[in-house]
Amino acid sequence: MVLRLPEAGTWRVLDSLLAAPPLSDLAEDDLRRRAAAGELVDQDGAAVDLDAPVRRPTSVYLYRGLPPEYDVPFDMPILHLDDDLVVVDKPHFLATMPRGAHVAQTALVRLRRDLGSDDVAPAHRLDRLTAGVLLFTRRREVRAAYQELFAARRVHKEYRALAPIDEALAGGVHVENRILKTAGDLRARVVDGEPNAISDIALLGPVRDGLGEYRLRPTTGRTHQLRMHMAGLGVPIVGDPLYPEVDAELATAPDRGDFSSPLRLIADVLAFDDPLTGTRREFRSRIDFA
Repeated sequence: MVLRLPEAGTWRVLDSLLAAPPLSDLAEDDLRRRAAAGELVDQDGAAVDLDAPVRRPTSVYLYRGLPPEYDVPFDMPILHLDDDLVVVDKPHFLATMPRGAHVAQTALVRLRRDLGSDDVAPAHRLDRLTAGVLLFTRRREVRAAYQELFAARRVHKEYRALAPIDEALAGGVHVENRILKTAGDLRARVVDGEPNAISDIALLGPVRDGLGEYRLRPTTGRTHQLRMHMAGLGVPIVGDPLYPEVDAELATAPDRGDFSSPLRLIADVLAFDDPLTGTRREFRSRIDFA
């Protein structure tokens, strides 16, 4: 973490650091302990004197360890493996690739360890809470060709979701609006403007206790698109901690090692014409609703 100290003034370095929002969870004792351990240095790598006055704008570097990662207690079966591709059934709660606090507990790290290769790379992504078909490339030479398939929307995708039954959706409905997701906000929101999020959604039939299975076919791939569209139709996906309202207890459960209430959204089908061979490929998830 890099912190920029303000203009010269009467503040000590310690005062400036304690006033910085990223360190609002640390007390003076914490900072003094980290400084003594050599975890606080200036831009030249020298130890920082917390009691010295701020003489000029400068940067202070603080190493902050990542919080412990709980093991995601679900297998990640391989659906397909050849020289170019590996396709997996990603479980709920496993991030696609390292980001933020999620490093070891990611599909990419698992695969690289299992296959013994650092050349494995994702051709696309699934949200951490979404399970289902996820495609990786195994050779750097072919990576761009498969990633371009997804970027150009030449991949057919179907999802399954478990949500309250609404018989009016049995015939299917077309949804399109404009979704905006900004950094720092947990939730995306619908805004005015040209549509950038398009989905076709249909109720397939009942499953249990007033809940039904829905087929979701997105044309676009905005963050949280399917979750927002389902909630907007009045049938929020079971286990969704953000839509239609934030459920703080459910949202933070995985960070406490509680994986008992997954989002019932599964990337069910991935189909495309192979960019190298021209043959049609189709992969289906084997994950059932819990």
